[in-house]
Amino acid sequence: MSQVQANLFYTKEHEWVEKLSDTLVRIGITDFAQDQLGDIVFVELPKAGTAISVEESIGSVESVKTVSDIFSPITGKVSAVNEALESSPELVNSSPYSEGWMVEVEVAGAEAFEGLLSAAEYEAYIN
Repeated sequence: MSQVQANLFYTKEHEWVEKLSDTLVRIGITDFAQDQLGDIVFVELPKAGTAISVEESIGSVESVKTVSDIFSPITGKVSAVNEALESSPELVNSSPYSEGWMVEVEVAGAEAFEGLLSAAEYEAYIN
């Protein structure tokens, strides 16, 4: 069974959002998503400073099975990218909620979280 963490927000496209502060979030793909994709061999992410919008493709994850887009769950500006994924994309498989995070995004405020799923809602969605 896929791990769902209670302190995160989720999307139906299987991204997670962690609120780091009132204006900063961290984004990655869920344990369910990485399990469905299989062994991840490459991650393409936007550059820091890139403006992103909800539901816009912000990169891709390539596995031995397929290539899948990463959709932004939030509108804002990319402030940091997980550089470790360039040389170790498998971190998304082994640690999707910590070492395998993808980008940090500056957001405008609480309205950025509208439309995201709670952990309970996401768990019900995938089960």
